[in-house]
Amino acid sequence: MIAYPCGFSGRRWLLLGLTFLMSSVPLRAQTSRPAEPLAAQTQPAEAARPSEAKKPAPITSKAPGTRVDSEPPAYVKTVNQFGVPALEKMDWLEFGLTNVMRFEHRDDDYRRPELQDDAQFLMRSQAYVGVRKILDPFRFGIEIQDSRQWHSDYPETNRDVDQADFLQAFGELYFADALGKGYPVQLRFGRMTLDYADRRLVARNAWRNAISGFDGFRLRLGQPSADWQFDFFAAQPVAVRMHQPNHPDEERGFYGLVGAWRRWASIVTLEPYYVLLDEDWKDRSKGDREIHTLGLHGFGPIGKTGFDYDFDTAFQFGEDGRRDQRAFAGFGELGYTFQHAWKPRLSYSTAYATGDRTLDDSLSERFDRLFQTSHPYSTSDFFSWQNVINPKFRLEFQPLKQLRVDMAYGAYWLASDSDAWVVPNRQDQKGNSGDCVGQELELRLRYQINPRVEIELGYAHFMPGPFVQNTGPADDSDFFYVQTTLRL
Repeated sequence: MIAYPCGFSGRRWLLLGLTFLMSSVPLRAQTSRPAEPLAAQTQPAEAARPSEAKKPAPITSKAPGTRVDSEPPAYVKTVNQFGVPALEKMDWLEFGLTNVMRFEHRDDDYRRPELQDDAQFLMRSQAYVGVRKILDPFRFGIEIQDSRQWHSDYPETNRDVDQADFLQAFGELYFADALGKGYPVQLRFGRMTLDYADRRLVARNAWRNAISGFDGFRLRLGQPSADWQFDFFAAQPVAVRMHQPNHPDEERGFYGLVGAWRRWASIVTLEPYYVLLDEDWKDRSKGDREIHTLGLHGFGPIGKTGFDYDFDTAFQFGEDGRRDQRAFAGFGELGYTFQHAWKPRLSYSTAYATGDRTLDDSLSERFDRLFQTSHPYSTSDFFSWQNVINPKFRLEFQPLKQLRVDMAYGAYWLASDSDAWVVPNRQDQKGNSGDCVGQELELRLRYQINPRVEIELGYAHFMPGPFVQNTGPADDSDFFYVQTTLRL
């Protein structure tokens, strides 16, 4: 077993990580070699997708979990790409089918009130149909989701179950080149999914068996292959009701302005964002909330050195019931890709999010994770971007063309020792139990059997630290899963 890292405090890890990231980027950026051209760094999968513009797809971040899903989703193709001669002219019709099946076994699950083992089967089927071009400027898309769960020892939840409902059902007005060549204007209205910046606050969470959506509208100027893009959306989160038709949550509104500047992509891509979560509860025992989040995400390669970086910083303000919201979160990663046939990449990252230091004062200081995906922080799903200090080392490589492997080691502290370890809701309000939560070892293997079939195996081992030992049961935890993904 690896020794507990608690002797080296979380705040020291945070300072060390920030110093390392801030000092390394400028030094490495001062290379005499020219930056790699945008087209040379384009991701092949994105470049192959149909696009309205002739420009290559943008450079994407290499930080795990940050890659925004395409529109339409990645499993969708235009019908003329299916290789059927009779359909070769049907580039206006989009269609896709996918099925994801996952077996999970959890030993000592900290997400439950008591540590309990569990094994379950999850399945999600999705189908998409969309029409573009032929009816321009009007377009539409429909995506149906059927998510089911079997053999769990616990009751069904809307994270895992959403039987036969609309994930997306939208109309769209699309004006090609309205702002110049390659810069369209899109107005989408209806039900849709949202995926923005590095997905730390707004994500189409594909790890969750029942993906959630939003009802509202979105105005987009530009597109992901353009030098700049600007999105405005106003929506209500869709409440997943498992066995009944889903409906928008009328007590919650979600609004956002998200930009992207890619003209300097060989050095940095910048994505500023502002989002507002407005909760007005009919139940007056709940406090209304108005949480504003202002942030900046950036990433890029560091010349031709093999180094790359990713950062995100977010500040929250507003009202949380009768308290004022004041919270902060940050993330930074520095990676290096070696010149080797296996394409190994070694990275170090630090995630930080404030916790509430004093529960009975006028300030609410716990960062609100909004609609993020938490899986990149912990394969076991024990942590999120709330009251946490999380340094992590990761190694990724590709020993075969079809096989990708990544492994990671992460350690976890509470940013505030008087606030909760949020996922299991453990807390010592007096802060006498320490702040070291523990550490986790992670392993994932993905094998692409053919273009339509992928199998994925994952394992995580969590070792609790003094905070866990001082606040309740503190067994080591194991999580194992096998997942298959089928695409038409």
